Amino acid sequence: MNEKILKENVVIIIPTYNEAENIENLIGKIYSLPIEPSILILDDNSLDGTSGVIKRLQAQHPKLYLIDREKKLGLARALKAGFKFALDKGYDVIIQMDGDLSHSPDSILEMIDLLSHYDLVIGSRYVENGGALSWGLGRVLMSRIGNIYAKTLLQIPINDLTSGFKCMRRDVLESFNFDSLSSKGYSFQIEVTFFSFLKGLKIKEHPIIFKGRMDGKSKMSSGIAFEAFWKVIILSFYRLYFFIKTFTA
Repeated sequence: MNEKILKENVVIIIPTYNEAENIENLIGKIYSLPIEPSILILDDNSLDGTSGVIKRLQAQHPKLYLIDREKKLGLARALKAGFKFALDKGYDVIIQMDGDLSHSPDSILEMIDLLSHYDLVIGSRYVENGGALSWGLGRVLMSRIGNIYAKTLLQIPINDLTSGFKCMRRDVLESFNFDSLSSKGYSFQIEVTFFSFLKGLKIKEHPIIFKGRMDGKSKMSSGIAFEAFWKVIILSFYRLYFFIKTFTA
């Protein structure tokens, strides 16, 4: 494991909205690991005082950063701002994860290790030894069927395209214009992986146990699911166009 990268050039991007009940615990778990990452919180003007918790913790953690946004602008715009921050500040390794303790920080070290062989590592629920806890049958089926649908239409060998737990080299974000991606919600996760695949980057799924939200209310909605449904169809046509253009060039 490259100690210089681990201690100096890793940033963990965490979008938040009303995560005051979870975020301090998550930050504590991350900083208990034997690495010294920067953490960037992008808070969408939470009503529960999430940004206030972060500001208090900044006195203890000099590498904890906060972008306090003026209103709820959505997951995709938060991640775009986080990615831009990471590139502008020169980080070599960028990690994105949820702020509700669904993603265990214990997987971070293993995912960073895999970057010695891969460009993008996805924390995957749908590979051997992966899984999801604390979900009802309906939510499990919706997620699993949605990922099979996306994988089939996009013809991409990734089982968990909607995962929000990713670890990547900066080359991934430099390989395509992520700021131009049009998704607003969770389909942004699909777009990032899809365009990384089209660029020929090496992608690895690493098994995780998705624990489900510890406290607070889920952000999933029918609108987010509907956007993802149509986005996959649009991307499937783009994939066809991309390969026709590639083989006729």
